[in-house]
Amino acid sequence: MPKPIHTMIRVLDENRSVKFYQDAFSMIVEDRFEFDSFTLIYLRTQDSSFELELTINKGRTEPYDLGDGYGHIALVTEDLAGDHSRLTDLGLEPRDIVEFERDGALLAKFFFVQDPDGYQIEVLQKHGRYR
Repeated sequence: MPKPIHTMIRVLDENRSVKFYQDAFSMIVEDRFEFDSFTLIYLRTQDSSFELELTINKGRTEPYDLGDGYGHIALVTEDLAGDHSRLTDLGLEPRDIVEFERDGALLAKFFFVQDPDGYQIEVLQKHGRYR
């Protein structure tokens, strides 16, 4: 059965984006492939094989239009408050922590932060179905 291995986003500035994901989520560069017109960078965390593929199209100077179809990338953490504080200290301006309930029980506790290209990233407290 097929399994998910990566998701891809297009970014303008390789160094800025790699630094953001390294600083914010301790992602490491697993691979980097240079081509004539674009570069592919695969990032992952130490404890996951799922990767974030950054595509940098050479010569592109205008920000990408994310349109109205993109939602977010989600990551899970053991220490939501600690990660929120850490991202705040890095000057990354995460939004407030929110609790989302369903049928009177906690479904999710999370916050969002935006990467340098405007992609939304949801950071969820490890709980229930989010593990």
